[in-house]
Amino acid sequence: MYQQPFCILSLVDNRTFTRLAYHVLEHDPTAADIHAFLAAFKARLDARGLSVKGITTDGSSLYPEPLQALWPGVRHQVCRFHILKEIIKAVLHALARVRKTLAGQIPKLPRGRPRRDARSRARVRRVARLRERIGDLFEHRHLFVRRTLTASQERELHRLTRGQPQLRTLRAVMDEVYRLFDRRCRTRTALAKLTRLRRRLKRFQTLGKALDKLHGPNLEKALTYLDDKLLPGTSNAVERGNRRYRKTQKAIYSVRTAAHIRHRLALDLLREERATRRQRTLGHLHKARAPTRVRSRSLL
Repeated sequence: MYQQPFCILSLVDNRTFTRLAYHVLEHDPTAADIHAFLAAFKARLDARGLSVKGITTDGSSLYPEPLQALWPGVRHQVCRFHILKEIIKAVLHALARVRKTLAGQIPKLPRGRPRRDARSRARVRRVARLRERIGDLFEHRHLFVRRTLTASQERELHRLTRGQPQLRTLRAVMDEVYRLFDRRCRTRTALAKLTRLRRRLKRFQTLGKALDKLHGPNLEKALTYLDDKLLPGTSNAVERGNRRYRKTQKAIYSVRTAAHIRHRLALDLLREERATRRQRTLGHLHKARAPTRVRSRSLL
């Protein structure tokens, strides 16, 4: 998590959603910083006789080399949420290019009131149609990236893409991308689907450059979890801790220096360590108070 000029490195157990280790840097992280942080964590695991079965990270290029050096052969899953976010952003960017192309097709009208001849009226109607189509494409741009569409949304999408085959291709690409992350198939099947999708994009030169994210290696790593039911497909455990930290930071303004950041993260570790015993204590208290409430109601 970046917070200029600091960077917070966190390791979270994806099964219990508890923070295992953290490190606060006062500069942008490098591969050496990541390696040192992970090596210290690995030493603590080795001292306890524990091992790592799977690792989930975001798409940063700082992780692959240290992970391969410290845990060779361990499954490395790239968060599919980050990958989908990048692909959705690329699709919306391609849609913006289509709108820009349509805007360039709008003829320039002469100044003043339009003439009453048929040719001028046709030009005015064409300009109005193009502007309306550009506005509709911007207003309903979410239809091109939604996972599921209702019947009315499908009809609206069909109207928007009439006469624009590249727009229908954009929606078809998103449907294929969502099918890649279907838990019912294996990684090998998903990779075969991805190969066919990449081959299909070669026929659309105008969309090829806009959808370069589909050719990156991170997309292939995002499909690793399909072969392992215990390997989480997202890094939501880390993001949840980051959201809790930012929420605390809004209420406590002083948590913006390196010392206060370390103190706050240490307090979070202590709170998570005592969470199980705290829940057990609350459960005993509720059970102890339950008969008292029942007797008081019977007396009334």
